[in-house]
Amino acid sequence: MSAPESFEEYVGARLAALSRTAYLLTGHHQDAEDLVQRTLVKVVAVWPRIAADPDPYVKRVMYHDNISRWRRRSRRPERLTDVLPERQVTRDDTTRLALEDALSRLTPKQRTVLVLRFYEDLTEARTAEVMGVGLGTVKSQTRHAIKRIRELAPELETLLVS
Repeated sequence: MSAPESFEEYVGARLAALSRTAYLLTGHHQDAEDLVQRTLVKVVAVWPRIAADPDPYVKRVMYHDNISRWRRRSRRPERLTDVLPERQVTRDDTTRLALEDALSRLTPKQRTVLVLRFYEDLTEARTAEVMGVGLGTVKSQTRHAIKRIRELAPELETLLVS
């Protein structure tokens, strides 16, 4: 992506992608919307400094804010509902739900590593840079996260890399 001319242009071009990433990090639509909003509020304040290449900075703010949010909340309250879905659950739905459940049971750092590495398709080195951790941390967190998902949802084995 070439450098956007304005903050508004950047948000218009990247909002959908930022929202998808935020959803993968948080696992909930409302939390994802809040995360994107908090991220953009922080970014607009430094826009002139980062305007030439905003994505790395924006992603770093998003990932760090998500981990901070998780630490502040230490435990997610249950979300109860008395309304059941009316549509029939398909195999793809079952796989998605199993993956969402397994991701929700990882630590924020493990979940972040998986999102950066396999959704954002960043290298291990770039993931370490974005998260502000060492390369060894990225490698070990990836290994631990994949092992944990295999334990939690063995039916997802075909989705996992070795």
